Amino acid sequence: MRKLQKVLFLSEKGYKDLKKAVFACTLTNLAMLLPFCVTVMIFSEILTPVANGGSVQWNHIWLLWGAGILSAILVFLAAKNDYRKTYIASYQESNATRLRIADHLRKLPMSFFNTKDLSELTTSMMADCSSMESLLSSTIPPLIANGITVTITCILLAFFDWRLALCVFCTVPIAFLIIWLSRKRQIRLFEKQVDAKLKASDQVQEYLEGMKIIKSCGLRGSRFKTLDHALLAMKKIAVKVEMAVGVFMSGASMVLQAGIGITIFVGAILLTRGQIELIPLLMFLLMVTRIYGPILSILANLSSLLNLNVVTNRMRTLLTTPAMAGEEKIVDNCDIELSHVTFAYNQEDVIKDISCKIPQGSIIAFVGPSGSGKSTVIKLIAHFWDVQKGKITVGGKDIKTIEPESLMSYMSFVFQDVSLFNDTVINNIRIGNPNASDEQVIAAAKAAYCDEFIREMPDGYQTLLGENGSTLSGGERQRISIARALLKNASVILLDEATASLDPENEVLVQKAIAKLVEGKTVIMIAHRLRTVADADQILVLEEGKLVERGTHKELMKKKGLYQRLYHIQQESLRWGV
Repeated sequence: MRKLQKVLFLSEKGYKDLKKAVFACTLTNLAMLLPFCVTVMIFSEILTPVANGGSVQWNHIWLLWGAGILSAILVFLAAKNDYRKTYIASYQESNATRLRIADHLRKLPMSFFNTKDLSELTTSMMADCSSMESLLSSTIPPLIANGITVTITCILLAFFDWRLALCVFCTVPIAFLIIWLSRKRQIRLFEKQVDAKLKASDQVQEYLEGMKIIKSCGLRGSRFKTLDHALLAMKKIAVKVEMAVGVFMSGASMVLQAGIGITIFVGAILLTRGQIELIPLLMFLLMVTRIYGPILSILANLSSLLNLNVVTNRMRTLLTTPAMAGEEKIVDNCDIELSHVTFAYNQEDVIKDISCKIPQGSIIAFVGPSGSGKSTVIKLIAHFWDVQKGKITVGGKDIKTIEPESLMSYMSFVFQDVSLFNDTVINNIRIGNPNASDEQVIAAAKAAYCDEFIREMPDGYQTLLGENGSTLSGGERQRISIARALLKNASVILLDEATASLDPENEVLVQKAIAKLVEGKTVIMIAHRLRTVADADQILVLEEGKLVERGTHKELMKKKGLYQRLYHIQQESLRWGV
């Protein structure tokens, strides 16, 4: 049982619930034997006098009928308890596992997400947890309980007649051997099925995400062969899995139930030799038909159990991935320093030996050509990734030693690509400070120039934004992001191309909002429009991951290097027209 706890990633409560579920299922199985035993006893009370020429004891029959009604009530109560201990408990544990995965995901470095598809992570949280839920509710507890019940029944039948009991169970080892010998074949097919589902999921997601391109370019036919092939491959492997499981299960079931014929054959021989009477033999054969039900259930569940490692493999990888560590919780000041920082994506260095200081309360701008590493530097400062060489300190403390959530409390972000949730406007802004009152949220919205367009929405601040704020324009989304950052009121503001893709009217409003956001803060910004960083305290120029220039706007213009060249190119582009 402890091994199952590790395999299924059960909490202590989930482990205790699993033991209770097994006990409840065992009680149900034993309770369900009671009506059957009463039925056998009634038949015995009726047939024995008929065979021996006596009279039926009707008072005994009525007592047995009463016992039958009582046993039916016990079965109902046991089944009700069984449902509560298995299904309800497994749903609760599955929900807790999903939340545990979600909580663990937010603590992982961003490098982990570079190696994982969104569809794979979604499958881990939803499909794999659903499979685990099914195992906890309708597979593992019944499997163990049926094993206990069959063992008890076997012992009782052996006391009744060990020869017939041996006939009943002689085919059981052979049936289990068939399933065991087929396990490698089934596991391979289960693994292929999981891969096929993931590939199909990836293609479906790509298709849905590219719907705008599909419509605008009129794509059809051969352009979607990959999607067709992925769905067809998933269908084919599903058929193979069902076929293989069905064949092995049917073979094991046929061998198992051959025990009924063997029992009848041996029973008939014993009867003709006078070694057993007819009525006990008939009672024994009635009980045999009841015994094979739990054994067949065990065989059926064994196939699901063979799929256990396949189901939990992604979950195991995810939950055992080390989270970003750190113990320190307090930063004395927000002086930031990068010391010989090097960072690589997939073994290729994108940041190369960068060193710089960002004093508290200063405004620092990173500029440079596309792909020079500007956004990466900001994400390294926020500890989204760990640097390969060198170190980054905040307040003199290495960010690797600072507890990640504590570090995040000192920083606010305004990215070019704003992420909003399918929730109300007020809740999307309140993400910046979950404890903020409605009045504080509205004040932040006003400061970010959001209040006017929010109040024009159908339900004002209670309006649902749709998936990723699909009902808002780019400027409105950006201003809500700034309102969120204003509400957080962090000491360090990270701006990543916050106005790059806005129209002039929205750009003015966003710039006004940013001006309020950065008052008295340490500001680290990225900008392609160099005119927006002309007043920065220090401008750091990156090229191919290296820090090639630094200084104020005037100083860099005098150097006549990369910064001046980029600035003149942009000035010329402003005069371009159709």
